Amino acid sequence: MESRHTTTSAPPGGARGAAVPPRSRGALVAGSVGNFIEWYEFGVYGWFATIIAARFFDPAGTGGAEALVKTYASFALAFFFRPVGAALFGRIGDRAGRRPTLILVILLMTGATTLIGLLPTYATLGAAAPWLLTLLRAVQGLSAGGEFGGAVSVMTEFAPPYRRGLYGAWQSFTVALGLLGGAGVAAALATVLTQAQLEDWGWRVPFLLTLPMGLGALWLRLRLEETPSFRRREPTRSAAAATGKATRTAPAATGEAARAIALAAGRLMGWSAAGYTFLVVLPSYLQSSLNASFRQALVATVLGNLGFAATILPAGALSDRVGRRAVMVTGAVLAVLLAFPLLGLLRDPSAGAVAKGLAVIAAGAVVGLMAGPGPAMLAEMFPTHVRYTGLGLAYALSNAVFSGCAGLIVTWTIERTGSVDVPAYYVAATCAVSALALATLPGDGHRRALRD
Repeated sequence: MESRHTTTSAPPGGARGAAVPPRSRGALVAGSVGNFIEWYEFGVYGWFATIIAARFFDPAGTGGAEALVKTYASFALAFFFRPVGAALFGRIGDRAGRRPTLILVILLMTGATTLIGLLPTYATLGAAAPWLLTLLRAVQGLSAGGEFGGAVSVMTEFAPPYRRGLYGAWQSFTVALGLLGGAGVAAALATVLTQAQLEDWGWRVPFLLTLPMGLGALWLRLRLEETPSFRRREPTRSAAAATGKATRTAPAATGEAARAIALAAGRLMGWSAAGYTFLVVLPSYLQSSLNASFRQALVATVLGNLGFAATILPAGALSDRVGRRAVMVTGAVLAVLLAFPLLGLLRDPSAGAVAKGLAVIAAGAVVGLMAGPGPAMLAEMFPTHVRYTGLGLAYALSNAVFSGCAGLIVTWTIERTGSVDVPAYYVAATCAVSALALATLPGDGHRRALRD
């Protein structure tokens, strides 16, 4: 899809030092704040998976692996609603505008997450409790599906062409910040509360904190302007509607868009799988398979996310200079090479805590190499009139299959096979396929203007 269109080159290198317009900085904040909330919540759900399993999916109190599998099934279900949300809100965002759609999305996300913090458990409500939890997870999935496409569209459409990689990287950076924020809250609660208090009511606190964060995000988005790319298309759409000549999407164009979405999802699968395996699933894996404590698992997660956060923005900025392909392929290949040594080191009782900590940091940093340039790469694959929908669907499909199912696949396979190498096989296989898909990226895509 990329190679058929002629685009305008970005300004020369000397323009890189030009001042950034205030509205571009405002777009970064308004676009990224919802993403922070989304990933804060998804991280919190992953880190408290064992407690949620006991409270909602284990009425007998056996503490078995089956309850954890059911918890991850609910986790995965939310991811499978993401493509539905991406298609629904993407369509709205490509027709009505990025701003009103992102406002609606943040309202849904905030409401659903807050209600999870208020939801009665199985002991209080009975069999309805896990079903209500699953329903709220589905609403979260719908809103999360609409968040990414709109946030990345806003960031990249406001960005100067020669800074799209850096601007888009803020979307991924807020993923790290959200996960770190959730980990920080979880670690603080685990420190100040007893285990009984944490299991009784403490797990609710992180979900309830979403309410004030969501209200702040809503205020920022109410002040957000519509993007320049969308405004440029408005006269054409208005004229077509006024003359009754609004066109339907041609089958060939639909097929081209579908192929681009499938290719984009393939390019993202390594990022999705490695990111969630190393940064979200790892805590429960350490607890269930390596007998680590809750606090030890959280420390490992924080270190991994610190490594992730440290490389995202530099990787995005580097991709503005050398191209998305070079940076992202490097990240995917390194993930393949590091997957087995990392887990081997974590299992080695003779390895010191410093060595294990550095290994986890390195794993997060490798994911950051893919995540930094990823949003800009996606925005460059689609024209304005389908950008919100196209990149949102690609991201949602990739995350539904390779992130949402990561905990379920890893936990179920370990339970059935007894192999603790399952996470390494999963990361290596998905990143290898992703590297091949990323190798087809045009080398000069970062120098082209976004297509209207």
